[in-house]
Amino acid sequence: MSEHPGDFDRSHTDDLAAFIAASPSQYHAVASAAERLEKAGFRQILESEAWDGETGGKYVIRSGAIIAWYVPRSARPETPFRVAGAHTDSTNLRVKPRPDSGAYGWRQVAVEVYGGALLNTWLDRDLGIAGRLALRDGTTQLVAVNRPLLRVPQLAVHLDRGVNENGLTLDKQRHMQPVWGLGGVDEGALIRYLAHEVGIAADTVTGWDLMLHDVQPPAYLGRDREFLAAGRLDNLLSVHAATAALAAVAGQDLPCIPVLAAFDHEEIGSESSTGAQGPLLGTVLERSVHARGGTYEDRQRALAGTVCASSDAGHAVHPNYSERHDPTHHPMPNGGPILKVNASQRYATDGVGRGLFAAACERAGVPWQAFVSNNAMPCGTTIGPITAARHGITTVDIGVPVLSMHSARELCGADDPHLLASALKSFLAG
Repeated sequence: MSEHPGDFDRSHTDDLAAFIAASPSQYHAVASAAERLEKAGFRQILESEAWDGETGGKYVIRSGAIIAWYVPRSARPETPFRVAGAHTDSTNLRVKPRPDSGAYGWRQVAVEVYGGALLNTWLDRDLGIAGRLALRDGTTQLVAVNRPLLRVPQLAVHLDRGVNENGLTLDKQRHMQPVWGLGGVDEGALIRYLAHEVGIAADTVTGWDLMLHDVQPPAYLGRDREFLAAGRLDNLLSVHAATAALAAVAGQDLPCIPVLAAFDHEEIGSESSTGAQGPLLGTVLERSVHARGGTYEDRQRALAGTVCASSDAGHAVHPNYSERHDPTHHPMPNGGPILKVNASQRYATDGVGRGLFAAACERAGVPWQAFVSNNAMPCGTTIGPITAARHGITTVDIGVPVLSMHSARELCGADDPHLLASALKSFLAG
């Protein structure tokens, strides 16, 4: 993918494409991020063990979330943090506890819709399956079938003559169940198949967290290949950018402690032990302070100076639906990251946060754009307001403008991932 016209260095975007392809689930995304951090000198520490106050890069993994941080040599217990926040999960179809179903001689997999997915984009696509298997001994095993295995078939136009005039209506229960074979319902077939794929005995599998994904790989698109089309840009693009930024600043003597906080379950509200609503980030920051000999007072002083950049996908202006956007705010691909603002605090940005982010972009030589929703079109939200409220820290919401958000396959500018990573690198350096 690295051969393309133009002078802009897209090696970062090439690596993003590889990261997305290797991360069909949030568990794979965490493993991919950890692999890159290990190469940068970070080491994993366990939450169940005592932490030391040594300098250097460290990270913890909890299920589908990863928190990583770098402690400079000059860090004191009250040294503030700079947090790059993101989320590892994406909207998709998730496998139910009793997955094997079917009707009329078709074998199917029972799924439920996760998050606010654009359902029609999952129709008639070649789908794989990925996630993790929980084993009898308490461990988990990653699994990923990246070949065409399943398909959610759309009803032919001959059997729905008014579909193009009246619109497509999909029932999440009746119309979204994929086919994957012929024959009667075979209880246990899916788990037997996946266990065989990873080389373990099916009777050792006691649970699973599995989801479907489009197996079409990321690709450059456009006359000059100025776009990147891929699944899970929301929000693996930000996870990858923040990971790259943290790895880039590690080793420097910084005035702050840079942190990557990539959470699970953002697409369904973040209320979990691995979501931004949970205690994970606060616990890690507190233990980091205490490991360096800090007190409660030192922790409060550190948080008082802490800033978080919540990075998530945003909306590029849509050429076919421009009336849905604010008339004076039209973010464009390859125009640099966007600064998200919402007066009702659906985004956490305020004037102070805006100034901090603008300064980081200026230092990095990165252009940036402003985003605000049309007053008649309520916007979504991110981990930003949650992080600001839960930890009492200054938070700014940023991201990259995309088209087709929450589709099985989204679109962004091919230069924007690098621009976002450069801005986050400047931000994390303090």
